Amino acid sequence: MKNLVVYYSLEGNTQYVVDKIKEQIGADTLRLVPKKAYHDKGLAKFLWGGKSAVMAEKPELEAYEVDLSAYDRVIFGFPVWASNFTPPLRTFIEDHAAQLQGKHFAAFACQTGAGGEKALEKLAKSVGIARFEQKAIFLDPKAKQSAQKDEQIRAFCARLAE
Repeated sequence: MKNLVVYYSLEGNTQYVVDKIKEQIGADTLRLVPKKAYHDKGLAKFLWGGKSAVMAEKPELEAYEVDLSAYDRVIFGFPVWASNFTPPLRTFIEDHAAQLQGKHFAAFACQTGAGGEKALEKLAKSVGIARFEQKAIFLDPKAKQSAQKDEQIRAFCARLAE
């Protein structure tokens, strides 16, 4: 199965997991970059990012090229913001709704606190599916690296490779 990881990463935790997935299952990757960057420090990071996620905003993204017909499965990756998936994914899903039809889907969330399950449920609904074939939640995989967290990522990749 040919895999594409579509993701947004603010602080590097999601990027860390994406790099592991690419290394372990050979997935292609598409990093979504908003034209207007989100704050990545202090209170503004939480206020603006959380507001943007709760209000279901769809930011304009930097240009990218992708041929979704080349992929069987799309794996979404994102940091959790206010129990939601990040807005750049919302833009991608809306822009490619027709091309996503009939694909297999998996997803992972990176979080510091809680809300990952709710965020994954909201993402599945946005994609138009009842549930993901595979899903995972990782707690600060880069910021607080450990052998146990890397093993959780390996287990997720093994399930993707089945």
